[in-house]
Amino acid sequence: MAKAATSETKVRPLHDRILVRRLQEDEKTTGGIIIPESAKEKPQRGEVIATGKGRLTEDGKVMPLDVKAGDKILFGKYSGTELKLNGTEFLMMREEDVLGVLN
Repeated sequence: MAKAATSETKVRPLHDRILVRRLQEDEKTTGGIIIPESAKEKPQRGEVIATGKGRLTEDGKVMPLDVKAGDKILFGKYSGTELKLNGTEFLMMREEDVLGVLN
């Protein structure tokens, strides 16, 4: 079953798309070096905020998604489309762009 976004976003992704909020990366390296803002890459980890109903198969049936709202995921560097809703940045991507679910 598809899960809509929280009341603050009011967006329901369609079909096999998911709405993701990036998770913040550490400010320091494991060696204790502080990373300046200009040298940081965008995180490739995120939390699923909302999901669509599922992928439509060739015979017209809906195949449910493997991810659900609340899952922590890994995704590719250039995955998704960046959105800004109510001052918060999100990514809208297809489920196929998800590389894995963090346990």
